[in-house]
Formats: sequence, structure tokens, C-alpha cells
Amino acid sequence: MTKAISKNNAPVFEQIKRSDQNRNEYWTARDLSKILEYSEYRHFLPVIARAKEACKNSGYSIADHFEDMLDMVKIGSNTERAVESVKLSRYACYLIVQNADPSKEIVALGQTYFAVQTRMQEVQQMQAFRQLKTEEEKRLFLRNELYQHNKQLAAAAKNAGVIEPIDYAVFQNHGYMGLYGGIDAKGIHKKKQLKKSQNILDHMGSTELAANLFRATQTEEKLNRENIKGKQNANQAHFEVGKKVRQTIKELGGTMPEDLPVEESIKKLEKKKSEPEKLKGK
Repeated sequence: MTKAISKNNAPVFEQIKRSDQNRNEYWTARDLSKILEYSEYRHFLPVIARAKEACKNSGYSIADHFEDMLDMVKIGSNTERAVESVKLSRYACYLIVQNADPSKEIVALGQTYFAVQTRMQEVQQMQAFRQLKTEEEKRLFLRNELYQHNKQLAAAAKNAGVIEPIDYAVFQNHGYMGLYGGIDAKGIHKKKQLKKSQNILDHMGSTELAANLFRATQTEEKLNRENIKGKQNANQAHFEVGKKVRQTIKELGGTMPEDLPVEESIKKLEKKKSEPEKLKGK
């Protein structure tokens, strides 16, 4: 079934996405159950129930993400009938794939897809981020977020078996290659005409920083969630997540990260920001 639905370039989960009269995107539980290879809808109902519980435990309103609806399904050549279903937000789909059968390959694909998409929405909707007015403010905010999450990613990688500094450099390169279409850190330096001593992250704009933030957060979650062990498995996981973020950027019509412009060092922005604060303290 999955192969048949995936005959075009869009991911299967994007192909079954619908829009309501207000152009709000949504999915239906009936469609999603088929994609996730549940033979009967009734077997999918416990998954929805667990997802609703997770939604509640996360502090979100179930009604905002799960809405009972009637869906029309074909029962003959020219006949349809109304059946019970659930209208799902992207976040609801994310919770569902987190609670579905993890042994299925399509579930693992869904976990990565909806995790990346949901994280992208979360960052854009974060109150602190939305209040930022300038590109400089956004860069500083996202660079700090990435700094914090890179520490958590390093801990997750270490738990997976990436111990030595040289191994961690290889692990990081796999993430970059996934996100940058096969280009590693050295290649990014060359493409962006950066010196070897210059930190790639310090010369990224907010869009590129956001893409790398998604890569870091979702790789950390994947390593921990799937209890991945072994350097090669960790490297592959990082590459796959980076590739998925790249695919998401392409679907949204964005510029590939390797083609985004180089910005002045963020160290200068940090210095500029700290100077008024020093004056205040005098």
C-alpha cells in the first residue's frame, strides 16, 4: 500500500493531508490508519486514545487537536457511506506515530516526518521567538538554542557509543551531510568560503540556524527514543534526520542551507549586545 501511495515525490503523509474551508491543514484518522498499515480501524482506536492522553499530559487541549468527524468511504463502485473518524492536527499525528507500533518501518518514517514538521511549527510559534523583531535578535536566540541542544545531542550520542572526539566529529559530519546534500563540515567551509578557524554555526543566518536546530533536536530524540546503540547506527540516524529536514525545506519551497548567505560572526553581535549592558552596570 505504501509504495502505491508514494508513486509521486511527496511523502505519503503529505499526500493524505487535507485542507478545510479556512485552508487549515488536517489529516483524518481513517487515512492515517491505512498509511500506518493497520488492517482494521478498530485496531487503531487504542493508538488514538494513547495519543489523546499524551496530548492531555503535555498540557494541550485535546479538542484543539482531535475532533470527531464523519468521513465518506467508498463501499462500492459508485456508493459511499459516512463512517466515524477523527480530524487530526499535525501535532495529533505526531503523537499518534509516537504511540503506534514501532516495529513498522512506515511508523518510524512517520515519527521523523511529523517530529521535524511539528518542531518547525513550535519554533515559529514560540512566544519568545515571535517577539523578536530583527534578524540579529533571531540569530542570537537560535544560536543559543542550538548551543544548548548540541550539548544534549552530545550526551545522547555518547550514550549511543560515540565516545572519542574523533568519533563525535564523524557523527556531526553525518548530520551535516544529510542536511547539506552530501556536503560535510569541510565542504561547507569551502562552499561558504569560511576559514578553518571559523565556526560554521557562528556565520549562519536565522533560517540556516533553525534548520540545524531541527536536525539537532530530532536526532537527540531519535537516539533516545529508539535506544540506538553503536557508532555506525548513531551516524546513520543523524544522517537520516538531516536528510529529512532537507526534504522538509524542499517541500516548503525554501532555500537549501548550502545556498544561504554567510553572515557576519555572531560573536560581534554578542559583543554589541553586551556593551550596553556593561554601561548600565556602571
